[in-house]
Amino acid sequence: MTIEAMDSGNYRADQAFFTKLSMGLAAFILFGFVQWGLRGMVDYLHTPVWVHLHGLLMVSWLALFVTQNRLAGNGNMALHRKLGWTGAYLVAAIVGVACYTGVMALKLHTVPPFFTNAYFLALVLVDAVVFAGLIYAGITRRKETEFHRRLMIGGVIMLMEPALGRLLPMPFMNGMGEWVVLVIQLGVVAIMALHDRKVLGAIHPATATAGAIIAMSHVLIELSAHNATVQGIAASIAAG
Repeated sequence: MTIEAMDSGNYRADQAFFTKLSMGLAAFILFGFVQWGLRGMVDYLHTPVWVHLHGLLMVSWLALFVTQNRLAGNGNMALHRKLGWTGAYLVAAIVGVACYTGVMALKLHTVPPFFTNAYFLALVLVDAVVFAGLIYAGITRRKETEFHRRLMIGGVIMLMEPALGRLLPMPFMNGMGEWVVLVIQLGVVAIMALHDRKVLGAIHPATATAGAIIAMSHVLIELSAHNATVQGIAASIAAG
């Protein structure tokens, strides 16, 4: 089946794969954070309220993302479309709270000791913006089924980074953690690419685009962390 034929086909065709992938990604991300808390790495009683809000927003987004995929698979497109706009507003809130949380971590000196302030600032801001960019790109292509599904998945793959940061032994990775995270994320993109080849006969442009954007986000984080301007801004925030 060609990409063009699949684009003009029924929305529910082939949705089972994306529903399963959405559930797997959501479960993996939640596991990363849950195990972090169970290991005693979080002092919940003294955690600022905005951090709790950030967590609540993220869990709500993952739940909505899985629900949207299940609705698409069940053919309930009316509710799928209504909830889609809720998701758009939720993403905007996530970006705002995530950026605020990152800045406050610098101010309160709670940045993980194996990160520089500049790296942490770049990590938070780039991840938030790229996540939102992929999701909103997916929303704008919502009438093009195959673009929509893959771009939305790409946005959620971005959310694997903070989960992996709590699963990988970052303090012992000598600065290579960023690239290990990238390899794992691209592994998920590769799963989607293999599915494309099986079903469409070629890798869909949205899959390739999502993979390229995810890769470039890591390069941007590394470059920003070594940029004098970013380092100055991070130092200024930490000193304030």
